[in-house]
Amino acid sequence: MDVRTVVHFAAVTRGLSLFLQAAFNAVIPDHNAEAFMPPRTEEPLYLDSTVDWLLSGLSRWDAEHFLFIAERGYLYEHNFAFFPLFPILLRGLADTLLWPVSSWLGMRGRLLVAVALGNSALFLLSVVALHALSRTVLQDRRLAMLSTLLYCITPANVFMTAGYSESLFAALTFGGLYLLEKGFTFRACLALSIATAARSNGLVNIGFLLYLPSLRAISQIRVYRVTTKGHRKVLQYVWVISRLLLTSILGTMVIALPFCAFQYYGYRTFCTPSLSLERVPLALLSLGERKGYRVPDENGPPPLWCMRPLPILYSHIQDVYWDVGFFRYFELKQIPNFLLALPMATLGIMAAYAYLQANPELCLRLGLWETGTNRGLDKPIPGLFNPKVFVYVVHSTVLLAFGTLCMHVQVLTRFLASSSPVPFWISAHLLLLNEPLLHRRKTSNPNIQLLTAARGGCKHAAPNPIIALLPHFTTCCPITQSILGYFLSYWVLGLALHCNFFPWT
Repeated sequence: MDVRTVVHFAAVTRGLSLFLQAAFNAVIPDHNAEAFMPPRTEEPLYLDSTVDWLLSGLSRWDAEHFLFIAERGYLYEHNFAFFPLFPILLRGLADTLLWPVSSWLGMRGRLLVAVALGNSALFLLSVVALHALSRTVLQDRRLAMLSTLLYCITPANVFMTAGYSESLFAALTFGGLYLLEKGFTFRACLALSIATAARSNGLVNIGFLLYLPSLRAISQIRVYRVTTKGHRKVLQYVWVISRLLLTSILGTMVIALPFCAFQYYGYRTFCTPSLSLERVPLALLSLGERKGYRVPDENGPPPLWCMRPLPILYSHIQDVYWDVGFFRYFELKQIPNFLLALPMATLGIMAAYAYLQANPELCLRLGLWETGTNRGLDKPIPGLFNPKVFVYVVHSTVLLAFGTLCMHVQVLTRFLASSSPVPFWISAHLLLLNEPLLHRRKTSNPNIQLLTAARGGCKHAAPNPIIALLPHFTTCCPITQSILGYFLSYWVLGLALHCNFFPWT
């Protein structure tokens, strides 16, 4: 079965990732980075040093924020850049599943174990969700399987493994989109709403909620136009449009609710504080004074952002602490970071260009209705150029443009890899299109019978074309070498660099 193959491959890559991060962390000295590193205020227990030696690579850079929030809550102002679902999940695992070892392992150690276990399970869920979504949208079993296998060696691998919310967000987003494609709108809204509690860009998923039901509504109206007459047709039109409006309004509110609630919590924390500084550990107060981290103080004046007409803390943090804004990152010294993000950006641009070239009329019509020569959205052409792929290409292009123009561009790799299936769809499409070893047709060359031989070796599981290609890497076509080289090099380099405090994507 395809699902069994991809889940097995994902489990192997997760185990290998955990092993390699520990090995790299033991061999490579940590870089002295100016990153958020709060002091340890609890006494180490018997197993803490062992867990720290094995899993400390999972706590680098932004992961330290998530671990700190899970342990201490939202103390510093800039902690509010990190949404609460992932820290809540980590703390829940540490207090329940790992509670039996609390006598030998402190809170931070249990949180590190929770990261390793939680993100491994969440990544497997995201693999299953992506495979189901790909099968539904692409209508091509081989393309869906290959794209999911590529996702298992994603260039954003280290962020799917370390204490980041990418695996959680990917599982919820891909699962929610699959439910939406299947017509389970209410359950899809719940999944996408929970995704917004994990990352702010979950708000962008509102676009799917507005588009896909609109597509179904137009299809229903087209059917009613042929099958019904008179007043009954008008009533059917009114019912379809009313249901669409109600679904759009309520669904938008549900998906946006976690973001709004979190911003309100931030407003109440800093603009109407009830926390006295005497209740904050002295070591954490000293860190805040040295680094300029604001803490809520009921005796101090409120910050200036509280006086804005729309006091959104998230926007303030991105502006002041991370200097995120339109064209702010376009500096000569950032050229290496642009080069680091270039492969993922190239995949996004290629997907948009190829889809536009293949479906120019569909793109002009926004994929909402068909012409007389069109086969129709109910019978989509299998593959990447399927009309159902249109909204996903638009979503990927919007994220690509926003990430390039308004964000720290090096995060583009994990930003797209955890939010959109398109980079994996276009990569798998290029492999199937250009790599002779993956072609269906038989040939006298024994190497081109790669998948047939692999299939004959196991009658109960589909072959893994990625594993089958690797021994023949030097004889593969240049496109295959470029794609697999990019995925595998970023997969390994991310573990080696990020887990030792070196800058990465």
